[in-house]
Amino acid sequence: QVQLVESGGGLVQAGGSLRLSCAASGSLRSIFAMGWYRQPPGEQRELVARISNGGVTDYADSVKGRFTIARDNAKNTVYLQMNSLKPEDTAVYYCNANIRGYYSTTRDYWGPGTQVTVSS
Repeated sequence: QVQLVESGGGLVQAGGSLRLSCAASGSLRSIFAMGWYRQPPGEQRELVARISNGGVTDYADSVKGRFTIARDNAKNTVYLQMNSLKPEDTAVYYCNANIRGYYSTTRDYWGPGTQVTVSS
């Protein structure tokens, strides 16, 4: 069984910062790409940032220069540092990871989500 658990969400004023963390645990064999998605109220889930197991990153245009994704392979953890937050960043943020388990084929896993609310 593979699980992803997010932490670090909360309420922050515009211009503030938050750091999200997501740890993968369970019967892990290999973790490939990891990333963060978000779903604003009434909208579809969208990619925020992702990072390959080699450290190559990709960001949505709306967060470039403000958010930074990083990973610690030894801890099976991915982070999202969010600076200069705006009210439009308000959403549920989901961790995603492409994982090969010892007892399962390679597939995408999702965390339960963490709420980020940015007040104006």
